[in-house]
Parts: sequence; C-alpha cells; structure tokens
Amino acid sequence: MRDASVGEPTGPSKHSYDVVIVGSGMGGGTLAYALADSGVDVLLIERGDFLPQEKQNWSPQEVFEGHRYANAEQWYDTEGRPFSPGTYYYVGGNTKLYGSSLVRFRREDFQSTQHEAGESPEWPFSYDDFAPYYARAEQVYRVHGDHTDDPTLPRDEPFPYPAIGHEPPVQEAADALRRLGYTPSNIPLGIDLREGGGCIRCRTCDGFPCRVLAKSDADVRCVRPAVASGTVELLTNAYAEQVLTDDTGMQATGVRLRHRGTELVVEAATVVVSCGAVNSAALLLRSANPAHPGGLANSSGMVGRNYMVHNNSIMVGINPLKKNTAEFQKTLYLNDFYTRGTAEHPYPLGHVQLIGKLQGEMIKGQRPLIPKWALSQATARSIDWWLFTEDLPDPDNRVTLTADGNIQIAWTPNNTRAHEVLVREMRKILRKIGYPFVFSEGTGIEVNSHQAGTVRAGTDPATSVLDADCRAHDVHNLYVVDSSFFPSLPVMNPALSIAANAFRVAEAITAQHRTTAGRTSPAEPTSV
Repeated sequence: MRDASVGEPTGPSKHSYDVVIVGSGMGGGTLAYALADSGVDVLLIERGDFLPQEKQNWSPQEVFEGHRYANAEQWYDTEGRPFSPGTYYYVGGNTKLYGSSLVRFRREDFQSTQHEAGESPEWPFSYDDFAPYYARAEQVYRVHGDHTDDPTLPRDEPFPYPAIGHEPPVQEAADALRRLGYTPSNIPLGIDLREGGGCIRCRTCDGFPCRVLAKSDADVRCVRPAVASGTVELLTNAYAEQVLTDDTGMQATGVRLRHRGTELVVEAATVVVSCGAVNSAALLLRSANPAHPGGLANSSGMVGRNYMVHNNSIMVGINPLKKNTAEFQKTLYLNDFYTRGTAEHPYPLGHVQLIGKLQGEMIKGQRPLIPKWALSQATARSIDWWLFTEDLPDPDNRVTLTADGNIQIAWTPNNTRAHEVLVREMRKILRKIGYPFVFSEGTGIEVNSHQAGTVRAGTDPATSVLDADCRAHDVHNLYVVDSSFFPSLPVMNPALSIAANAFRVAEAITAQHRTTAGRTSPAEPTSV
C-alpha cells in the first residue's frame, strides 16, 4: 500500500496494468475489491491520501466549524461565483464522512415513473437484475437492518445483521408515527455493530470520520482488503489529468496522471473512471482529443448533462420541555410518501429519514448570529430529519469546464412542488407527535453528496454515454462505475446502489479480459 506515512512513494510499480481505476470511493473502491480475486492486476488511483485517524475525527468544532477535512477545490456556478462543494478527496472518497445509510432503491425506481414535473426514466436493467448484487454489497458492507418492516420493498432474505434498534427518544417518535397510521422503519446502516465489533453508537458518526474505523466505508471495507490481496496496487496523491486513447479513439490506452509533481502515463487494457459524478464528467471532458473533440465518449453530447442531486431540506422539530437524549439518532426512516402524494398532489413526494444528532457546533456556520449556547440548548431538545424529493434529469443541469479548466455547475432545481408538499406534510406530522416548533431549510448548490447522472447509461448511443454494463458506447474498454451512470436519482441514499453496480460491472470487466488476448508487458513507468 502506497501510503505517505510509510515513506515517499516513487509512483506505480509497473508501466502497464490489466485495469486502472480512477477513484477509490464507493464505486472504484468496491470494484477494486470485486476484481481482487479475478485474475487481473489492478492499479487503483486516488487523488487524495488516507484520512488520518485522530482525536479530531470526533470533534464537532474541528469537523463542522473548522472544516478540518474539507479538501476539495472550489467549483463555480454559471455566474462565475465560487462555492465549496460537499466533496472529499481521500481513500474511500465521500464515504469517509457519510452517514452509512445503505439502502436499496425500490423496484419502482428502475421503472419509468410519472411526476408532476415530468418523467423519471426507466433504467436499462431491472431491480431483479440488481438484486443479487445488492445482497453481496450488503454482506461486504455489513449492513444492519430489518427486512420485514418496510412495505415499500418486500424482500424475503434477511439483512446480514439485525437492525440496531432505536434509543428511547427515537422509539417514542416511531410509536407516535404508528399511532398516526404511518410505517416508520429501521434504516439499513453499514456499521460494525457485530458481536466484538468496534462501533460504540456515538453521536459523531453521520458527517464525521470514524476514529475507530467501525463505519463501513469504502476504504475500510474494500480498499484495504483489496490491497492486502496482493493483486491490487493503490497509488495515492495521484490526480488523473486525462484518459488516453489510440488514434482511432475507440480504445483507451491508459491514463495520464500527476503524482506528487511528476507527470506519468500508466497504460491499461481497461480504464475505469469512478471519481464521482461531477469529477468523472470533468475527466472525460478534459480527455478530449482529435477523435473525441467534444470530450471522451461524448458523441451523444451527454457527458456532463442530466446532473442530479436531490431536492433536500433539513427539518428540526423542537420540544422546549423535553430533552432528546439519543446519542445515535439516525435509526429511523419514513417511506409513506415514497410512491404516493396527497389528494391535491397525487404524485410521489419522497423520503424522510433521521440524521445524526445535531449539536450546536454543527449548525453554527449556518446561524452565525445566534450564540452557540443558544444553538446547543435548541439542539439538545430537537429531533432532526432530512427530507429528499426526486429531481428529474434535465440536460441543461450540467457539468462543464471553464476556459481555465475549473469545474462549473449549471443547476436549476426542478420537481420542486413535490418537495414543498413533503415539507408541509412532515411539518404537520412533527407537530402532531409532540414537537410544536418546527424549522426547515432547503439546501443549495454546494450540498451535492448525492450527485448523479452526468454519464448516463442507456440502450441508445444517441441519448446515453454508457451501455447497460456501464461501458462507453464510443470506447470499447472504458467503464464508469460511480453514480454518473444513473439514468434517474431515486430518493434514497445512492451508496449501496453504487456498490452493487460495481460488483455487477466487475463481472463484465472480468469477462472482457477472458476474451481479450494479451496485454502490454510490465515495464518501468513512463515519465512525461
């Protein structure tokens, strides 16, 4: 493992690999793990380094006020205004700070669904095609859940581990919701709460790095075991500048990267891009060449388009007479509005789930004029929710590059009426279950942890970039395995679907290598 803590690495050990994967997050990290025993040799490239295990991992002041682990460059909106995106460059990618909600998309999510604002399109494969890979991802990521309690997804097989259960304040909320006729369910979570596991159910999980490595992130669950296998090599602090092709443009030949100030070319029989929906699109656009003047694999003009991030609101219910003593609050979600709406809005509204317990320091940045002591008093008496509504693919919502190579995001929220109705309905519900003061706030362009759709998969090369195996229509040995491939963005956390797809695509890559004769012989890396 090429970690800066064990000496300054000189670069990749070879000039050529069977598979080069760019990005070590939920897609790339899982794919590396899936390929570790397949007989191919893999180079996994990560632009960041390992996130340090340190006491600051669990400090709200350091993580939220000090932004200790924020390491992404600024992006720009269409007016040229910079913003700091919710993206992290570490081994394991954004999963190092995610909330470990590992949920399956519903059967309906793979089908065409009508919303008031338009259609959520059909995927090029079904839920049944995906189901065995969901099961494998749940095993690898140690998902805890209850397979009987969510009517929106009937399933026969149990989760690998039982649901972790609710603490008393959350159980009281669940009981109150049931009395109103709703069906609160246990969130499937990827944490190491097995017998002898390391999870201590602390309140610094959702949005924090795990100091004891008990969160099922891509680094701990996939990258480290893959590297330990001996068939996967990890190169950190390596920024992929361009995917290279032969003169025809139909075959990727490798990746040009910058590693600690040195430019290198690493050749590959197969190139996999997995940088996150925004950065994957940016890499393909940067990889334009004479055969692909509009960006690599972009004959459709769809690279970067159809950017989706969900319509999100945080909602806080406060009962000033009652403290919320929950430490690990994020155990409940509500899907009663997932496929239905209201009498005056008979369309799907979305998904509601608890988030990690808010603390005063965590919201000081959004409320700088309120004293921290007052914020701490309020959050000690709050129950805290995240509301998602589906945003629809729109080709005008897109990722582009500025003249000097910076990332630019064009994003106008859509399907917003559904979100307004969900916020209204949930506000009424919280008041009914004992929280008289309810506050909500929508999120902006910088909240993009659920980014998707910019390199969409489909059956028609004129309207999609990838085929059903997530292989580029235009480049025969180029794959994309993060959420870029999503034709739509169902209103669930996308992480498990990214991991399941990586296991699925690993089979296609392995099959391709079995039918491809030979590869470039190992040699010394080439400096540029």
